[in-house]
Amino acid sequence: MEIKVKNKERITDPSQVAKVFLSILNSESEIDREKEHFWVMGLDSAKRIKYIELVTLGILNESLVHPREVFRFAILKGVDCIIICHNHPSGEVEPSSQDIKITEKLREAGNIIGIEVIDHLIIEGNGKYLSFVEKNL
Repeated sequence: MEIKVKNKERITDPSQVAKVFLSILNSESEIDREKEHFWVMGLDSAKRIKYIELVTLGILNESLVHPREVFRFAILKGVDCIIICHNHPSGEVEPSSQDIKITEKLREAGNIIGIEVIDHLIIEGNGKYLSFVEKNL
């Protein structure tokens, strides 16, 4: 599901991305905020937002993610790179081993098709976030 983006600002740091996704998450119903979401933000070559897509809405502590779904819209929209983001309803933003594995898998797929995954953020509803880039993961 594509999410309408009014302000297609240039992305310069992870805190901007976190604010965008926290705004999206906090606009949802309380019940949906308790489910794991996985989004993709597609960027043009100037790092301006071209689209945001909710790729999957999971359950309390996981969502099913596959490169095919993550890159489908990116290819159709002709983006230069993507940022992936998901929430942890538990309130913890530390990445799980599964989070690290899917990030590696998506980076590999992106390298093959020429769409770089430039960051992965984990957010929680109270404003905390973790950027893989900032943590050198």
